[in-house]
Amino acid sequence: MRRYDLAPLLRSSVGFDRFDQLFDAAKRSDTAANPYPPYNIEKLDDDYRISMAVAGFGEDDIEITVKENTLVVEGRPLTEREGVAYLHHGIAGRGFERRFQLAENVKVTGASLENGLLHVELQHHTPEHMKPRQIEIQKSAA
Repeated sequence: MRRYDLAPLLRSSVGFDRFDQLFDAAKRSDTAANPYPPYNIEKLDDDYRISMAVAGFGEDDIEITVKENTLVVEGRPLTEREGVAYLHHGIAGRGFERRFQLAENVKVTGASLENGLLHVELQHHTPEHMKPRQIEIQKSAA
């Protein structure tokens, strides 16, 4: 495993206290170990969209929550239909949980389910206090 030295980056940065939390979360979530369900993250101008393949799940089977800059998408396992004898059972339908870390200025604006894809819309919003502004230099009284 590689070890990265962040000291050069942090020397010229102020207020990035969440870096440690973000790196810890990245280490904990090994998506290669559990690739279900597959998803895409798209950039749409200044906004984003997460699309997840959730075949067989309906709106009542999926719960989306946001807490402390973490988006959590959970799917309840699909119940087996009684009296059905499968010759091949390839649609997983198992429960899942996906977590996404959101930047402080990214907000979830909505979600839709169409054609087996769950789309979660995210909006990048720059608050007024974060936009560039000119700082006036005060003249000294001397």
